[in-house]
Amino acid sequence: MSRLVKVALVCVALSLPSIAWAQGKIAVVNLQEAIMQTDLASKRLNAVREEDDYKADKAEYERLKEEFDTLLRKLQTDMAVMSQEQQLAARKKLASKQKDLEHVTSKLQQAEQTAGQALLQELSPKVQEVLRDLIATEGIGLLLQRSSVIHADAGYSITAKVTDKLNQLPAE
Repeated sequence: MSRLVKVALVCVALSLPSIAWAQGKIAVVNLQEAIMQTDLASKRLNAVREEDDYKADKAEYERLKEEFDTLLRKLQTDMAVMSQEQQLAARKKLASKQKDLEHVTSKLQQAEQTAGQALLQELSPKVQEVLRDLIATEGIGLLLQRSSVIHADAGYSITAKVTDKLNQLPAE
């Protein structure tokens, strides 16, 4: 009887992988990354970075960053010989520069995010088409968005495949 139970357990154990395989494999994808890694996304972001407003904001950022760094170095080197009032004034000036820097950084990020969001919406139908194709050809039974998964080995990701297929689609 014990031998029969062992044989039955071995049969069940050997059949489990084939049951799971029949269900299809599991994969994860980061759709935003897949889209933003495409050649089209690179072209669009470069176009945004070439706009006059973006260039002006970038130059302003560089100028403010240099001023901030200079003020910080001056404060660090002269702090020992500064009065309390001078230290307070220098810290206020530094905080003001930091706020200006954060504002310009926000403008730069907003310009890139706006272009990215427009691209995500534009490519959404193509992404769905690519995903349907990959699901069928790869035999995927369960596809999860990467942000919803706690852990997945790199072998489960089809993000690069989605990017490659998007790059292969004809431009409209």
